[in-house]
Amino acid sequence: MSSRAAKAALLAATGALPALAAVHAAPAVSALGPLRTRTMPRLSGRGRPDHIALTFDDGPDHLSTPHFLRLLDREGVRATFFLLGSMLARSPGLGKEMVAAGHEIGVHGWAHRPLVLRGPRTTRDDIARAYDLIWDVTGGPPRLFRPPYGVMSTSAHLACRGLGLTPVLWTAWGEDWRRRATARSVHDTVMGSLRGGGTVLLHDSDCTSATGSWRTTLAALPALLDTWRGRGWQTGPLRDHGCDRLYCA
Repeated sequence: MSSRAAKAALLAATGALPALAAVHAAPAVSALGPLRTRTMPRLSGRGRPDHIALTFDDGPDHLSTPHFLRLLDREGVRATFFLLGSMLARSPGLGKEMVAAGHEIGVHGWAHRPLVLRGPRTTRDDIARAYDLIWDVTGGPPRLFRPPYGVMSTSAHLACRGLGLTPVLWTAWGEDWRRRATARSVHDTVMGSLRGGGTVLLHDSDCTSATGSWRTTLAALPALLDTWRGRGWQTGPLRDHGCDRLYCA
């Protein structure tokens, strides 16, 4: 290739970079909660109107997750836990315990890093590495994926399709990762946007949150469960939330 042709090719490639970046990051619009809930009910985790899907991110953490498992067992509630591969590698026995207790396990990636900053290969490697470990530890393939920070990318969608994973975000969260969060604020923040059929995001680990924030989440959980019961809502994992919306093509 001549120097002139090489220069032209470089200019063309450089000019295409913004467009390629836009395509890669386009699914990130799904992170906009109210818009997502209205226009992407399946991705948001909308289910049957008499049910609340309770989900936790960032575990398993040997310091905090056992407290959540004991509380949920006392309440007779099962949940969906989206696990980080890097955390599961440290506590594989805890992952087995979660499954034995009847909880559902989903993939949260290996490392908690924004997917829009990763290329196609590193995105797939990150998700697949966590997927493989979860399968090895739990004895079965996970079926759900939640991206770190709730932000998808085109590469993440393609990786999920190849692994048979369904991306699911949430309709309400408690902002329980904040240093200033209290049990009351977590409860009120969740209830401020939650409707029947919603999916709630909480955290059973503080590995990506304010130190000790999991204690606030744990303290808020009984009141949340009581409120949901008072409204006639059942609480459970995403697998019980409505097959037609999550697991069926």
